Amino acid sequence: MKSLLFLVFLAASITVRAQSTDKTAAIRDLVDSRNYTFRAQTAMPQTGQVRNLTSIYDLKITANSIVSDLPYFGRAYAPVDPNDGGIVFTSKDFTYTSKPKKKGGWEIAIKPNDIKTDVRQMWLTISVDGYATLRVIGNNRNPISFNGQVFSPDTQ
Repeated sequence: MKSLLFLVFLAASITVRAQSTDKTAAIRDLVDSRNYTFRAQTAMPQTGQVRNLTSIYDLKITANSIVSDLPYFGRAYAPVDPNDGGIVFTSKDFTYTSKPKKKGGWEIAIKPNDIKTDVRQMWLTISVDGYATLRVIGNNRNPISFNGQVFSPDTQ
């Protein structure tokens, strides 16, 4: 009986490990291809409470463009257009650097160069399971972070 239980446990752990390895490879392929979407699920302003996002907000990354459609909650320090409430822009001229983290995952730095919005720098930290944190630093706004997941543009 103990042998049977051990074999069932061993088979289950091998299956879970194989699924985890497949997902890690898929996430690695997305990061390497620079063709993925970060879907924000929570927003964490520098001041205030964590907010669960009930609408779809995302950051789409391709080799040729960055398209941001994210909300903003926080404090602005310069006159800001009241109609410009979020982090919404499209950039075709940007720097994108990706480096692997020591314990798995990736740290990606994105700096838009051709937009006239408040975004100075974005850092996207992606785990091997596809969970991610996006930190946005602006020129005239408090920083904000988002937690979410990374997806292939084909599977959303």
